[in-house]
Amino acid sequence: MRGGSLLEERIFALRTFSFAMLQITNLTFNAWGRQFLDDASVSLPPGSKVGLVGRNGIGKSTLFKIILGELAGNGDEVSLPRTARIGSVDQEHPATPVSVVETILEADTERHDLLGRLETAEPEEMGEIWTRLIEIDADGAPSRAAEILAGLGFDHENQQRPMSEFSGGWRMRVALAAALFAQPDMLLLDEPTNYLDLEGALWLEARLKKYPATALIISHDREMLNEVCTHILHLANRKLEIYTGNYDQFEQARAEKARLQLSAKAKQDAERAHLQSFVDRFKAKASKAAQAQSRMKRLAKMQPVSTTIEERVAPFTLPSPPRPLAPPLIRLERANVGYETGRPILRNLNLRMDLDDRIGLLGVNGAGKSTFAKMIAGALKVTEGELHRDRKMRVGWFHQHQIEAMDPTDTPLEIIRRAMPEATEAGRRSKLAQFGLNYEKQETTVDSLSGGERARLLLNMVAMEAPHVLILDEPTNHLDIDSRRALLDALNDYTGAVILITHDRSLMEMVADRLWLAADGTVKPFDGDMDDYAKFVLDRAKQAAVKPSQIKKEEAAVASTSNARPQKQKGGPSPSTLRHAVKKAEERVVALTAEISRIDDDLANAAVSNPKALEGLTRARARSQADLDAAEAAWMAAEEALAEVA
Repeated sequence: MRGGSLLEERIFALRTFSFAMLQITNLTFNAWGRQFLDDASVSLPPGSKVGLVGRNGIGKSTLFKIILGELAGNGDEVSLPRTARIGSVDQEHPATPVSVVETILEADTERHDLLGRLETAEPEEMGEIWTRLIEIDADGAPSRAAEILAGLGFDHENQQRPMSEFSGGWRMRVALAAALFAQPDMLLLDEPTNYLDLEGALWLEARLKKYPATALIISHDREMLNEVCTHILHLANRKLEIYTGNYDQFEQARAEKARLQLSAKAKQDAERAHLQSFVDRFKAKASKAAQAQSRMKRLAKMQPVSTTIEERVAPFTLPSPPRPLAPPLIRLERANVGYETGRPILRNLNLRMDLDDRIGLLGVNGAGKSTFAKMIAGALKVTEGELHRDRKMRVGWFHQHQIEAMDPTDTPLEIIRRAMPEATEAGRRSKLAQFGLNYEKQETTVDSLSGGERARLLLNMVAMEAPHVLILDEPTNHLDIDSRRALLDALNDYTGAVILITHDRSLMEMVADRLWLAADGTVKPFDGDMDDYAKFVLDRAKQAAVKPSQIKKEEAAVASTSNARPQKQKGGPSPSTLRHAVKKAEERVVALTAEISRIDDDLANAAVSNPKALEGLTRARARSQADLDAAEAAWMAAEEALAEVA
C-alpha cells in the first residue's frame, strides 16, 4: 500500500482477512472437445502466494483465462472483490519508440492519468490531484521502476533506450516489470521464469516473497515454489484442491493422503469381501435370507474409496559413453573466442574439464554463455590461445533454438527416420516409445506437439549417440516438475561430463558440482555455492538500480565536504576540520528534517479548496526532501572521512 501511514496499512491488513481474494464455486468448463474443469471450487486467501501446479496440458493457463474473463464458464462461478485490480503478463510488450523506463511508469495508470490531468486541470482541481499524487508517492515511482528493471537485467543505459530496440524476450521482461510495478491486488504469472536467466529468476523469487498482495503463479520451478509460495493449488482430474505450505509440504501432504486412501480402500475391500462371502453362503437358506438381504443392501450402498492415480512419466534416455577418454576432455589456455568480425566475446580463458565434471555455467544473458557453449560444441573456433580436446570426443548440445527451428509440418517418426536411416521401422518406433512418445504422437506434426513433448524429443535425440559431453542450455523450459525430476535422474545416471545453463536453481544445485561464471568478458570458476551466488546477484541488482546521477551527487557531496575548509597539510583535512564538517552536516540534517515535518503538518491542515496553497506546499516539500537527501549524503561522507583519519 503506497504512500499510506503504518496505521492505514494495519487497518487495510485487518480488512483483507474478512474476505477471499478469489472465490471459485462449482466451476465447470468445456472447450475444444474436452472437459477442463468439473464442478471445481476453491478459495484463495488475500495476501497469499499460490503456486498453481499440474501436468502439462491439464488446463492451468485455461484457468487463468477464465479468471481474467477471457473465457467464460457457465455462470458466476468466479468472483473477486469489486474493486480488486488483476494484473497478468500475457504477451511481450509492443516495440514502441517509448523508452523502457517510461513504458514501466505508464503501467501505473492512476499516476499516469493524474499527471496528464495536471496539464489541463482547472485551478480548483489541482489541489485534489496533487494530494492524490502525494498519497501514492508519485515522486518515488521512477526509482521503484528503475529498481525493478535493474533486477530483471536492464542497466541504467538500457532503461533509457526505446522498446523498439529490444528483442521479444527482453520485451517480455518489460511486460513482467510493468505488472510488478503496477502492483495489482491479484497478480497472475504464467511460467514467469521461462524468459529469464538464472539471475533474473533469483531476483524475481526475492521480489515475489515480499509482494504485498495476492499472487497466483504457474511454475514448474521447484525452488521458486518452495521459496515463494504459502499455498499450492493442485489441478488434477478436473478438480482444484488447495494445500497450505510450499511445494515440498504439498508433496508430503499428497503422499500422506494417498497412503490414507489406500489404507481405507484396503479396509473397504476386506469388508466387501466379508459381506459378499456371507451372501454367497446363506442367500439360499430361508433362515438366513433376511441377514443375506441386509448385507446385499449394505454392499449396494458402499461408495468406493477414490484413490489418487498418478500418471506415469516416461524416463529420459541419456546413454553414457562406452569408453572413457584420457583426461582432460578440454583444456583452454589464454584462449579468446568470438565471431569472424569484431572483438572477441570471451577473452583469456584458462579452464580445464574432465570426464566426471558437472559444470554449472552462470551469468546474465549477453555475458557469453551461449558463445562458450558453441566453442565447446565445436561450432566456434578460438581466435587466439589454445583449445586442447580429444579428437574422439563426442558432444551432445541441446539449446532452445533447436525447438524454434523445428519444421512444424515434420513428425517425430520422420525425424527419427533421418537420424536412424539403417534401423527398421519397428526399431525407430521402439526408440520413440522410449522417449515417451506413444504410437499416436509419433505421427503427429511438430506443430501439434506440446512444448514439453518437443523438448523431450530433442533432449533424447541429442544424447542418442552417447556423447562424452552434454551441453544443456535451458533444457527445462517446457518440462513440468515430474519431467524435470526424470531428467535429473537421467543426468545422475549419466557418466559423461555436463555443462548446464539453466534458470532452474533446483536443477543447478542437484546437478552441478562446480560453478563457472561468465562475466566481464571471460569465464572463471565461481568461489561459492548457489546461496552465495543468489546473494551476489541481489547485491548487484541493488547497485545497478542506483542512477549514475545519484553516484555523481554523492561524489560531489564528498568533494564539497572535503573542501569545506582549506587544507592545512598535503595529506588532506585535519581531524578537527572533519569533526567540524560532521557537526555542521548533522545540524543541517536535523534542520531539514524539522522543516519537512512542519510542511507535512501544513499539508495535513491545508484546505483542499485552496489549490495554489497545496501546490506551493507540495513543491516546497519536494525541494526540502532533495536538500535532505544531499545533506544526509554529505553527513555520511564526512563521517567516513573522519573515520579514515581518526
